[in-house]
Amino acid sequence: MDARDLPQSLTDTWSSAKHRLADYLTPSLRLGVTGLARAGKTVFITALIRNLTQGGRLPFFAPYAEGRLISADLEPQPDDNIPRFDYEAHVAALAADPPEWPESTRRVSELRVALSFVPEHPVRRALGIRRLNLDIVDYPGEWLLDLAMLGQSFAAWSRDALARARSAANGTAAADWLAFAGTLDAAQPEDEQTALEGARLFTAYLRAARDASKVATLGPGRFLMPGDLEGSPLLTFFPLDLADDAPPQRGSLAAMMARRYESYLAHVVRPFFREHFSRLDRQIVLVDVLGALNGGADSVLELERALAAVLSAFRPGPSSWLQSLFGQRRIDRLLFAATKADHIHHTSHDRLEAILALVTERAALRAGDAGAEARVMALAALRATREAQARDGKAMLPCIVGVPLPGETIGGERFDGRREAAIFPGDLPEDAAAALSGTVPFTATFPRFRPPRLLPVQPSGEIPTPPHIRLDRALDFLIGDWLA
Repeated sequence: MDARDLPQSLTDTWSSAKHRLADYLTPSLRLGVTGLARAGKTVFITALIRNLTQGGRLPFFAPYAEGRLISADLEPQPDDNIPRFDYEAHVAALAADPPEWPESTRRVSELRVALSFVPEHPVRRALGIRRLNLDIVDYPGEWLLDLAMLGQSFAAWSRDALARARSAANGTAAADWLAFAGTLDAAQPEDEQTALEGARLFTAYLRAARDASKVATLGPGRFLMPGDLEGSPLLTFFPLDLADDAPPQRGSLAAMMARRYESYLAHVVRPFFREHFSRLDRQIVLVDVLGALNGGADSVLELERALAAVLSAFRPGPSSWLQSLFGQRRIDRLLFAATKADHIHHTSHDRLEAILALVTERAALRAGDAGAEARVMALAALRATREAQARDGKAMLPCIVGVPLPGETIGGERFDGRREAAIFPGDLPEDAAAALSGTVPFTATFPRFRPPRLLPVQPSGEIPTPPHIRLDRALDFLIGDWLA
């Protein structure tokens, strides 16, 4: 080798080694998208991916606004045993004429987006790290409810479930199941037909309570969304009125129910926690606060209790992208997002955030004590309305305008899914505590609106961007620092 070639050879070697090291050290950020049923998880993920990969109006997502985000591309599925999030089908539903909301989450799914960026962090620059694999994990909100069971024995879970069934909020929905349960003796011999009938009535109660409150807060979650477990003995148990925590007599109905409860924890809940929650770096919890407010103070209290219980299973704490390379994962940023912010005027968004802050206060304090950063935000990942003013006598009322879905009724008028309607949604109470206690009732009923149609890339090359509310701010909080 000519000595004159040595410096260039060393440079090429270092460059090649640096690229190989960068590929090896490419960090992966696992973002959990969580929320109870009907909170809008599928829409949030679809809108997030669309804005990253196709471009969007993201002025408050710093890497994008500053021109440091070079590209965002869908990558092959990172985990062979997890179904892929069906992004293309959801986009197709939103691009139809008329557009339709995508189907709700019915199973665990995942999608990887590879983000190429210009790093600012000196260590990333030195190592040549210019890429981040963003793994987005989605799962049914009903399954989230199961996490509250991890710290409960069958006896403790039974006491809690019975107390909630007998409450004023759920008494009507639970009437048939409570009547059946009242005929049972925990010490009677185990019987499969009794188990089947009790589980059927218990499941019917859970569904009725969810439909009445518009917010799913009662579990077990697989009773509401069984997936491939439908008909399994794992879903054939129900709470019993037990006198104490003493071990049930062998061969009794109580022993049968306790055994199936423990099997449910062992074969469903713990694997779900281990395979998904323990691997998350960041978490967004979507909350339908408006739906709970419409259900009254009892629904809001149920929502607060459910969120506090399930979030107690999270693993918050300080973390970094370097730690993630070695499998040391903790949720170091937790975003609570009140969805459907497009259903109220922007002048009430701060009030919506204040109510959400109270609902999630216990969970946020726990995350903060563990060293994680928590934040609340009102957003609409895909905005279905616009704002307008309407005259009411001499006063001008702030309204929202959108196309109600077919069959929606406003003021006695039934809509066909094509005509617009302007509604005055009312103002949220200024005092968040009063709103939660029900002393200042919030009685507005929101129609369901059609989504805006996602338009394809135009012949000119223009990519129409879907409207949103604060999706860019949510992105910046959740992943912006990893792209610095």
